[in-house]
Amino acid sequence: MGTKTSCDCCSNYVYDEEYEYYVCEVNLDEDEMMRFMTSNVQSCPYFRLDDEYQIVRKQM
Repeated sequence: MGTKTSCDCCSNYVYDEEYEYYVCEVNLDEDEMMRFMTSNVQSCPYFRLDDEYQIVRKQM
């Protein structure tokens, strides 16, 4: 697999104001959740770099 990615840099990792903590918006199945919770994941297949300037570059 690839390099380990950080949830902090992922666009799927968002702050939930109701619960007041960060959550992953990806709907993981039971097996994926178990791997995630036990840190047996080398790199997340759903990782997307949180690039706030991506839209601006498309408009140029």
